[in-house]
Amino acid sequence: MSPSAVNTDATVDLPDTQPKTEQAHEEQQYLSLIRLLLTTGEHRPDRTGTGTKSLPFPPQHKYTLSRPDGSLLLPLLTTKRVFLRAVIAELLWFITGDTNAATLQNQNVRIWDGNASRQYLDSVGLTHREEGDLGPVYGFQWRHFGAPYTDCHADYSGQGVDQLAEVLRKLRHTPYDRRIILSAWNPADLPHMALPPCHMFAQFYVAFPPTSPTRDSDGSKKGTLHTLLYQRSCDMGLGVPFNIASYALLTHMLARCANLIPGTLTHTMGDAHVYLDHEEALRVQVEREPREFPTLEIGSGREAGCEIDGWRVEDFVVKGYEPWKGLAMKMSRISNCSVPANYPAALEHGNDARQDPVSTAQIEKSRSTVRLTHDPSKHDPVIPTRSRKT
Repeated sequence: MSPSAVNTDATVDLPDTQPKTEQAHEEQQYLSLIRLLLTTGEHRPDRTGTGTKSLPFPPQHKYTLSRPDGSLLLPLLTTKRVFLRAVIAELLWFITGDTNAATLQNQNVRIWDGNASRQYLDSVGLTHREEGDLGPVYGFQWRHFGAPYTDCHADYSGQGVDQLAEVLRKLRHTPYDRRIILSAWNPADLPHMALPPCHMFAQFYVAFPPTSPTRDSDGSKKGTLHTLLYQRSCDMGLGVPFNIASYALLTHMLARCANLIPGTLTHTMGDAHVYLDHEEALRVQVEREPREFPTLEIGSGREAGCEIDGWRVEDFVVKGYEPWKGLAMKMSRISNCSVPANYPAALEHGNDARQDPVSTAQIEKSRSTVRLTHDPSKHDPVIPTRSRKT
């Protein structure tokens, strides 16, 4: 046989000498990208004036949302604390179509304050907009895409395309559809937004593997819901952990509403970057060993087939979340806006309950179980502002 010839019919039995290794923790995807950005990221300017290390279009990350035994998983990063209370509050705010930052402020959630201030709105040409009115941002696009926007107080019922309702309708009735899309990117409305969307596009896919269980209600196969998120601008230190948790929760909600099994969340990133003033904290974070992701329980009031509207903070119970302590990451001032030097600067703090935003809710703890409830009449510590959005 010539050196270049290959006998494709031959088989060779080789001993299995490869060591058996456990599957890598899914959080390692995130940590590996942080390491890559810190070592090989391109230095680039940004609109905040801070500077970043950036890479384009990194490999997708994928997170598992349920186990074979049916228990639900929530990919809350564990190498630092992610503030679930704010994640849920913002997601429910999106789902209602609300665009008024005051709604979150009334819950002591101040993650949008930096883009809702008088100074900031004036700096981006929205001088006619009242303070707190963010314009046709995420929730408006989800529920009223294409409707003319007037202000955050108007009643938009029946106006525009309710994308979220259409997503749920297709998941229930046409699960093989390749057009199950949720888009926050509306070029016509970008000039009217306080900030263009960073997490801008999601596609949903219902799979029917041979092992799909049968629904008791009608004998039909119960599919598995997978979500793909495209995020154009990815602040790896502060924003991305928040966004992973948010779209995982959205997937869980839609799966419950459509009587599907939560499958996976795939995260596709555009400009992935770390801010230069986050480097020190991130170098500490990447040395930490990930811990087990927590499980999620959805309240009994949200039975399979429920609606997407009317969910409350109390509907979510997270168990087994035992992260490393928080890491403070300073927020840069917005370069085209006058912001006080002592402006709330971090989305993370330590485990001190006086600083931990989770304590803005009344928390009933049983070991590592967190049941979140909200009482706006209580004067609680404030969730710090996440002002730097790109």
